[in-house]
Amino acid sequence: MDAIDEMTKSYVEHLLEKGERADKRGMFDYRHIDVKKGVIETSDGSAWVTIGETQVLASVKFDVATPFADRPNEGVLSTTAELLPMSNPRFEPGPPDERAIELARVVDRAIRSAEIIDLKSMFIETGKVYAVYIDLYVLDYDGNYMDAASLAAMAALRNAIQPFVKDAKLNRAEKGAPLKLSANALEFTFVKVGGHLLLDPSLDEEHTHDTRVTIGVSDDVVCSIQKTGRGAITRSELEKMIDVSFVKFKEHEKYL
Repeated sequence: MDAIDEMTKSYVEHLLEKGERADKRGMFDYRHIDVKKGVIETSDGSAWVTIGETQVLASVKFDVATPFADRPNEGVLSTTAELLPMSNPRFEPGPPDERAIELARVVDRAIRSAEIIDLKSMFIETGKVYAVYIDLYVLDYDGNYMDAASLAAMAALRNAIQPFVKDAKLNRAEKGAPLKLSANALEFTFVKVGGHLLLDPSLDEEHTHDTRVTIGVSDDVVCSIQKTGRGAITRSELEKMIDVSFVKFKEHEKYL
């Protein structure tokens, strides 16, 4: 951690000791959220999400692919993420780094674990299945791109139109049908700074945390948990985060 981060951490901790956050939010409050669906005409589904000043664009595209050898009768689900250099000075051009890979995997894990897409229904014929590609682009980073990406991915899936298949190829000449989803899956990110738990960390809070936990929820089920950082989380703190996630899940479903 450099000198600027040390000063920022000291300032954040000073506010938290007084029960305050720099933007005057409560400890488990989100910044303003906005969701727009269908923003990319050339995608099969898309969504643009802002949480505060953080912006993430999600695109869904269908194709015909060869199934995995160990799952010959199931479709393919693939998620990728890019942290665009224009979104923050800390991001550099080049191949996806570990942060982009983590983002893609965490968002993918909640969707996959919740089984909201019936991949077995994506079977076309022997050797051919539907592939669902989710691409995430962080356009502006002011903290907590994880939740913005999760919400954008889910909104894009809710916006997706699945093309019909003709002669084992996608028939884009005809309009397809909405992608069938069994439920919603969303993620909620907390950080621990000192002894304080915060939801939806701002940029300063995210860069000065002791540990970060992202909880994936689908209805009344926890479908994924991702922890980073060396800080410890107690059982009671984890239970509190899960309880808050269930509450926020019900609130965020309105955006979908």
